[in-house]
Amino acid sequence: MTTVREAILDLCRAHGLTTWFGNPGSSELALLEDFPSDLRYFLGLQEMIPVGMADAYAQITRRPALVNLHTAPGMGNAQGQLYNAYVNKTPLIVTAGNQRRSMQNQYCLLTNHEPTVTPRPFVKWAAEPATASEAPAVLARAIHLATTPPMGPVFVSLPMDDMPIELTDAQAAETAVVRERTVIRAAGFPPELAAQIGAQLSNAASPAIIVGGDVDRYEATDLVVGLAERTQSSVYTAPLTGWSGFPENHPLYQGALPPGAGWISQILEGHDLILAIGTSVFRYYPLVPGPYLPAGAQLVHITNDPDEAARAPVGDAIVADVRSAASALLAAAEPTQRPAPAPRPAAPEVEPGQAPLKPEALWAAVNRAANPNALWVSEAGSNEVAMTHSIRPSRPMSHLSAAGGGLGWGLPAAVGAQLAAPDRPVVALMGDGSMHYAITALWTAARYDIPITVVVASNAEYGVVKQFGVWEKTPEVPGLDIPGLNIVETATSYGVDAHEAHTTDEVTELVGAGIADRSRPTLINARTQKVPLGFSG
Repeated sequence: MTTVREAILDLCRAHGLTTWFGNPGSSELALLEDFPSDLRYFLGLQEMIPVGMADAYAQITRRPALVNLHTAPGMGNAQGQLYNAYVNKTPLIVTAGNQRRSMQNQYCLLTNHEPTVTPRPFVKWAAEPATASEAPAVLARAIHLATTPPMGPVFVSLPMDDMPIELTDAQAAETAVVRERTVIRAAGFPPELAAQIGAQLSNAASPAIIVGGDVDRYEATDLVVGLAERTQSSVYTAPLTGWSGFPENHPLYQGALPPGAGWISQILEGHDLILAIGTSVFRYYPLVPGPYLPAGAQLVHITNDPDEAARAPVGDAIVADVRSAASALLAAAEPTQRPAPAPRPAAPEVEPGQAPLKPEALWAAVNRAANPNALWVSEAGSNEVAMTHSIRPSRPMSHLSAAGGGLGWGLPAAVGAQLAAPDRPVVALMGDGSMHYAITALWTAARYDIPITVVVASNAEYGVVKQFGVWEKTPEVPGLDIPGLNIVETATSYGVDAHEAHTTDEVTELVGAGIADRSRPTLINARTQKVPLGFSG
């Protein structure tokens, strides 16, 4: 006879969910007992760690990933990372155990009496099976929903006493059908609509293309590059979008837009047609007064997310498959005779320096050691602008950040990214404040010999919050200094090969050695100057 647990494991195998991320508790034991040798399980020491790992893993493999958490308290610990996954549009299959059905009415210890409410609003769908035999079908539905664009996390609660229940022959047969069936999504883009937008690009005096993370997620990068080159358009990355969406060393690329309406309209001044593709329009923070677009500019918005289309404050939106749209636009666009826009300034040269380093000097020194195949994962707050000036990867899916902005994502995401792309060196670019939200991810990297290289800009403060304080005119806010952190000793205690870099030359040498070491994780800490107390785009 087939048990519910066995049916769930077979369903996971059928959908390629053979890598699990989790932090197990007592209510998950019945699912995880005698864990099969053809599956692998990566432990995080607190629930936000496995969610962050799975987030990057799923984005890079372009396949759903399974996260196994511990009932209501575990879901609470994971909620911040679940928010990031939701904004990142990551297809996570999140499961958590629940107390036995016979004990839930008494609200016994570890009962999640509102299991479908707990993860909301940061999942596309949440369910607990009405009966034990329904669990495989509910999980199958969750998988299909998670992987349907716009993708996102889903949640299934699994009461612990459901797992050993034996399915009848009829139930087992129905479960087998559910396990094997497929959901295919067809995509296309009307040629007449592509021709219309192509004509707009041809007739524009100075077009701009603004790309988002979905350009990378749906493998449309080369098509958008071709469209930009054919139309000689300036290209920008939309604010807070996760992936760059365009080669950052390309001569048409002008960098990432800052997240303020007034800033964006100033930067786009002179562009009369703006094509936004694979992004929302736009994600703002803080409130920066000014128009959404420069005077006289028209915006066309292409997204696979109906909500993004509906909530945009400006522009005409088209809900469509991003890759199909990019392909149709490339085919319809006519080569232009207009001159190419001026390229952005070259990346800064490395200037010799000693700690505390200027952020620009640190990231220029890191870039000097860069591997062209590297995958960069960044979460460095006030350092992000300086970082993108210096580090300019050329390959698709080479620079990943959290679109949600919830801190504690970057370090576990780097671990998950390395698991997803074992042949690429993964470099995590971290701030000292943000990395401590999820510092135990270092243990996971060391425990499983995951060879990430972590570079930490240590300014002993929440610098970006101080910058926002200046912008918002809120002086003397407590709790923004974090002195006394010994990052090298902390990392060493977790089993990481950790070093303190005192000069730009040491940064370059240590980063190069870390990238070259494919056997264990490496951390390089560098003291940096306090951030200037201003904030601008």
